[in-house]
Amino acid sequence: MPATPVLHRAFAVIAALPLLALAACGYGSQAKDDDTVRIAAGAKRIDGLDSVRIGYFGNLTHATALVGRQQGFFQKELGATVAKYATFNAGPSEIEALNSGSIDIGWIGPSPAINGYVKANGKNLRIIGGSASGGVKLVVNPEKIKSLKDVKGKRIATPQLGNTQDVAFLNWAAEQGWSVDAESGEGDVSVVRTDNKIAPDAYKSGSIDGAWVPEPTASKLVAEGAKVLLDESDLWPDKKFVITNIIVSQEFLAKHPKVVEAVLRASVGTNEWINAHPEQAKAAANERLAADTGKPLPAEVIGPAWKSITFLDDPLAATLDAQAGHAVKAGLLERPDLKGIYDLTLLNKVLEAEGEATVDDAGLGAQ
Repeated sequence: MPATPVLHRAFAVIAALPLLALAACGYGSQAKDDDTVRIAAGAKRIDGLDSVRIGYFGNLTHATALVGRQQGFFQKELGATVAKYATFNAGPSEIEALNSGSIDIGWIGPSPAINGYVKANGKNLRIIGGSASGGVKLVVNPEKIKSLKDVKGKRIATPQLGNTQDVAFLNWAAEQGWSVDAESGEGDVSVVRTDNKIAPDAYKSGSIDGAWVPEPTASKLVAEGAKVLLDESDLWPDKKFVITNIIVSQEFLAKHPKVVEAVLRASVGTNEWINAHPEQAKAAANERLAADTGKPLPAEVIGPAWKSITFLDDPLAATLDAQAGHAVKAGLLERPDLKGIYDLTLLNKVLEAEGEATVDDAGLGAQ
C-alpha cells in the first residue's frame, strides 16, 4: 500500500541505518540476548513505558516481524520505549508466554490464536491486525505421488496436532472423501506430526511421502527433490487466507493503547516497505533468520518461498472463522464463540491516517 511521504521517508531513513541487535525478553524457544538498538536522540518513551515485549516465529510467514525488527521499524515508532523480542517454534508456547506476561504482543497463526482465546474463555488475547496470507503448500515425493488422488494411503507430515496446517490438511482430506482419525492421524491417509525443523530429514529418510507445511519448510523439501502438488491459496476465495495474525494481551491493550498503536503503525509501514522493496525485504528477513537461528536460507529455498507469501494488514477475519469451522469438522474443537476475538480499532485508525481503506472483523469484534 502506498505510504504518506512522511511515513515513507521515515522508513527509508531508518532502513538505511546500521542497526545493532536488541536485547530479547528471555522467554521463548530461541530468545536472543545479543540485541541492542540505536534509539534516536531526544526520543521519548510512549506513556512512560520502558519496553514492549514482542514475540514471533522464525518463519518467512512472520516476515513482517522479521523485517520490522531487522530494519529498525518497530523501534523507530516506539521512540525510547525499547522493543524487546523473543522467538518461538510453536503457537502453544507463544500463547503461554502471552498468558504469563512474558510477551505483550505477538505474531502467530490462526489456530493457536483461536485455541488460546477459547481456552481462556475469551479473556486473554485480541487479534489486532493481519500480517500475511498464503505460503502453505502440499509438497510430495514425485516418484510415489503423481496426482492428488495418489495422496490416499501415503504418509503426509503436518507440523503439529491441531496446528493451522494440520487442520487445513485434515479438512482437505475430508473433502476428498477420505476418513482420518484426527487425534491419531490414522486412516485413509496417515498424518505424521513432524516438527518443521526435522521434516526435510524425515523426507530424505523416506519416513514421510510428503508434507502440508508453511514456508520455508515447503521450499526446503522441494530442494530435497519434492514437488509442489497443491498451493493452499488455490483453495480459498481470491486465493487469500490468513496465515499470520498480530495478537496482544487484553490487559496490555487496555493499559498501553498508544504503544500498541505504535507497533501497528510500524507493522503497516513494514508491509508497505516489503511490498515496495521485495528484494531488499527478502534479504532483511534472511539476515534476521540467520541472527535468530544461526543459519540463513539458501537462495534456492528463500526465492520460491518468498514469492508464495502475500504481506498485508487485513486479518482476513472471515477466513479465520472458516478455519475454526474446519477444526470443528475435524473433531479437534467444539464450536467456539469467537465473538470478541478481534479489536481492529487501532489498526483502522492507523490505516485511516494513511488514507487507506479500513478492514473488517467479520462480525467477530469486541464490543
